[in-house]
Amino acid sequence: MLRTRSPVRPLSLDDRDAALEVCDQDLPASVFVAARVVESARAGSLSSVLGHRVEGRLDSLCWASANVVPVGTTEDDRPLFAERLRRWRGRCASVFGPREEVIGLWRHLEPSWGPARAMRAHQPLLVADLPPSALGVEPDPRVRPARPDEVDLVLPAAEHMFTAEIGYPPYRGSSRGYRASLAGLVARGHTFVVVEDGEVIFKTDIGSLAQGCAQLQGVWVTPRLRRQGLAVPMLAAVLEQMMAGDAPVVSLYVNDFNAAARATYDRLGFREVGEFATVLL
Repeated sequence: MLRTRSPVRPLSLDDRDAALEVCDQDLPASVFVAARVVESARAGSLSSVLGHRVEGRLDSLCWASANVVPVGTTEDDRPLFAERLRRWRGRCASVFGPREEVIGLWRHLEPSWGPARAMRAHQPLLVADLPPSALGVEPDPRVRPARPDEVDLVLPAAEHMFTAEIGYPPYRGSSRGYRASLAGLVARGHTFVVVEDGEVIFKTDIGSLAQGCAQLQGVWVTPRLRRQGLAVPMLAAVLEQMMAGDAPVVSLYVNDFNAAARATYDRLGFREVGEFATVLL
C-alpha cells in the first residue's frame, strides 16, 4: 500500500517569510511562535516549526519543542498535527495558545499522551497599544532592565513566580539550566526589575518579541509589598519603555480567576482580544 505524504511537515529556512505571514494574521495571539520563527531562522533551522500546506501554500503552524503552540489550525488539520506530535510527549511541558485551537488539538493528543497535570481553560488574551502616561498613570522611575550581574538576584523572584503560577518548581536538582534561560533574557534586555537593598521586589519579562509586538510573562511583585498599588506604576514603566522601542503593541494572557491582575491590566489600558488555554503536562 502506498503511503500518502502528510501535508504537515517541518519547515525549512525558505519558509520563514510565509510562516511570519501566517503569524501576522493574529499577531497578539501568535507572537510567541513568530518570535521563535525569527530566532530559529537566525540560528539556521526551522525544524521545530511544523507547517500545514494546502496546494503548496502554508496556512497553519505548530511550534513543537518544550511547548506545543498552534497557530491558525483548523478542525481539519489538527488531527494531522497531532499525528506528527504523538511521539513527542516526553519532550513537552505544555500546550498553549488560542483556546479553540488548544482544546481541539488536545482532544487528539490526550488519548496517546495521557491526562494533563492541569488545564487552564479560560485565559483572556489582552492587548495594550497606548502608553499608560496617556491614561494618567505615572510610571515608576525605578523600573529598568536587569543587568547581567543581577541574574542571581532575579533567580529567586523568577522561581517564586513560576512555582506559584504553575504549581511546581521550575527545575529539580541543579538550577544551571533555568539560570541560563534567565541569563539569556537579561542579556537581551528582556527582563525588567525594581531592586531595593539588594532584593528584586518587582520583575517581568518580555517572553516574546517579533513584528512590533511583545508578549509579557512572569509579572511579579514580592508578596510582602502586594495590595499596595505598586504593580500599576511599575508595569506602566515597562510598557512606556517597550512602546517607545521595538513594541508599540504589548500583549499578555492571564488566568480568568486572577481578579487582582485583571484589575491592574484594566487600569493600564489592556483590552481583551481573545482567549487562550494552557494544558500543563
